[in-house]
Amino acid sequence: MVSEKPAAAVKKSIKPKKVPEKPTLVIVESPAKAKTIEKYLGGSYIVLASMGHLIDLPKSRLGVDVDNGFVPEYLTIRGKAKLLKELQKAAKKSKTVLLASDNDREGEAISFHIRGALAQKNEGLEIKRIVFNEITPQAIRDAVKEPRTIDEDKVNAQKARRVLDRLVGYNLSPLLWKKVKNGLSAGRVQSVALRLICEREAEVESFIPEEYWTLEADFKKGRYSFLGELVSFEGEKVDLKSESEVKTVTDAIDGAPCTVGDVKDSERVVRPKPPFTTSKLQQTAANRLGFTSKKTMQIAQQLYEGINIGSTRIGLITYMRTDSVRVSDVALKEVRTWLGEHFPAELPPEPTVYATDKKAQDAHEAIRPTMVAYTLESIKEYLNKDQQKLYGIIWERFVASQMTPAKQRSTAMDVNAGAATFRVNASRLVEKGFYKVIKLLASKEDKESTLPDVRLGEELRLEDYRPEQHFTQGSARFTDASIIKILEEKGIGRPSTYAPIISVLLERYYVTRENKQLVPTTLGRKINEILVDSFPDVVNAGFTADMESMLDAVEESRSDWVAAISGFYGPFKKRIDDIMETLQSFKGSLDEPTDKVCEKCGKPMVKKLGRFGFFLACTGFPDCKNTKSIPLARCPSPGCSGEIVARRKSKGRGREFYGCSNYPECDFITYYKPTNSYCPKCGWFLVERFDKKRGSYKACINPACGYLHSQDEEHVNVD
Repeated sequence: MVSEKPAAAVKKSIKPKKVPEKPTLVIVESPAKAKTIEKYLGGSYIVLASMGHLIDLPKSRLGVDVDNGFVPEYLTIRGKAKLLKELQKAAKKSKTVLLASDNDREGEAISFHIRGALAQKNEGLEIKRIVFNEITPQAIRDAVKEPRTIDEDKVNAQKARRVLDRLVGYNLSPLLWKKVKNGLSAGRVQSVALRLICEREAEVESFIPEEYWTLEADFKKGRYSFLGELVSFEGEKVDLKSESEVKTVTDAIDGAPCTVGDVKDSERVVRPKPPFTTSKLQQTAANRLGFTSKKTMQIAQQLYEGINIGSTRIGLITYMRTDSVRVSDVALKEVRTWLGEHFPAELPPEPTVYATDKKAQDAHEAIRPTMVAYTLESIKEYLNKDQQKLYGIIWERFVASQMTPAKQRSTAMDVNAGAATFRVNASRLVEKGFYKVIKLLASKEDKESTLPDVRLGEELRLEDYRPEQHFTQGSARFTDASIIKILEEKGIGRPSTYAPIISVLLERYYVTRENKQLVPTTLGRKINEILVDSFPDVVNAGFTADMESMLDAVEESRSDWVAAISGFYGPFKKRIDDIMETLQSFKGSLDEPTDKVCEKCGKPMVKKLGRFGFFLACTGFPDCKNTKSIPLARCPSPGCSGEIVARRKSKGRGREFYGCSNYPECDFITYYKPTNSYCPKCGWFLVERFDKKRGSYKACINPACGYLHSQDEEHVNVD
């Protein structure tokens, strides 16, 4: 038997095991931005957040080698080491790292330091920089396709600013500790802003108001009523100083016929404003929406980093820190297409180009919606109330900027009543133009008024007089909007610093916010007085603007920052040393004796200035450490013997309110500041109130009373 060989085994083809490709690591600044961008890039990308700066100057010492070219000493920020290690670990598992921090000096410095830290642990790793002006799928994909290297000039500009601020702050602050009070600090830019606020306050306080009166009259023709203001009497321009002068006019014209005099029509073209820069956005949000600059920037950051619109997450506006009104060709094409569909009659033949200020860096486009098709109405349900308001004005301002101008026709009609002439003004839009998209940005001045058809000499009926007393007003205190405007005009700070400047002054209690106005505190005035007397050049607007120009020149590779800082530091340090030796001490000068006695040890208490304002402290310190809030009024709650004191939410940093010292037994609170006066009608305390019509006034806190205090009424003082 022939044995059969076993058939040869059929070899199976073995496919090589697929090794997963290493992902690309993208590092941004915030988790919200990371969440948005990760949706756009897909599974081959990992997006992580650095949470801002990871590496900076040390907090506990100067950290600048002033003898060797002002070399900064950088180290990992306390509490950020774990996050940095996580980024280094993620980089080790990645084929490429793309640094996507904000496209400004701070963002460039963040990327520079992260690159150094990652390269140190991952030799040979490809690390690139990407930038974008908006967080949309197309913008992110375009940025990833065109990575670049770190902009060293931008990094040097940030380094120069950081070193300069450190040299000023770390030399001025110890001086204030020694001469005024421990724990104080001073900054290069904030001190100039404080000086402007203190100088404005001095103008407000020194102004002496003068009384004057206006006289209006109600006129009627048929069913039409209109208001006219007295402009001349007996052939002279009116200047009414008292109520008796008003009465002289009304007595003279009572019963005299009222006839139509001169009627003049005029037309003017009203052009749309350019899209927002950072400062103009903050000013408009303050004036129209009542937002602080800090709140405006927080909401703008949310809109920029990404909002969930249904199943899509998208950045709704472009980068919100910019000093330019420039708009990209792509955005212009998009808005003109949208206008062609919705407002074809208001689409100009060519795009409107706005001139950017010569002092602007022009690094970013103006603030605009990333997609014009996302009207406020179409996405309203996905935004909270504040986001709706801010997005709405950004959308309106941008779309309106590319529409035709409006035409306004004004009519000025004179009404002669005896020897007096009243002027009646009316205006209406004959061509709406860009006003067709204006809703949130509409102002009182935009409201239309009309007059009936009248003939020269036609008689009208005078219904009533409206005399009103006024007082001349001097300079107004700064608000967020007006201080930002003057900082921008003087070249102090940059778009990224306007909001922090105000926040720092408020946090240090150098300034408080009253009725949306910025008012210097006693401490702020004393700090300003010392700095202006001792360092007039440093807290000078011109010097600060020159320093900003120097930083711009460093960024544009036109200046050497070390040489510029060297020229400043020598004389500055010598002045610091001289003032430290010669300036008298003001420690304790802000303390005030009181008639209050410490209930714990029986010693008198003094009124001291703390971090968040004045408080009562026992003179027996350090043996007795008793402190109390300063009583402002008696608690009005029935049967309560407590006093109303100032309190704050959120561990001293939240909104101030006023409550009973017997809390929680008595839960009386109010957000209106008590005065040193009590109501003559019901005995409750009066509070400070403010509205646009009355200005500042006093009112009873009792909701059942309704008493309003005026200058000619008697009231009872606390004392």
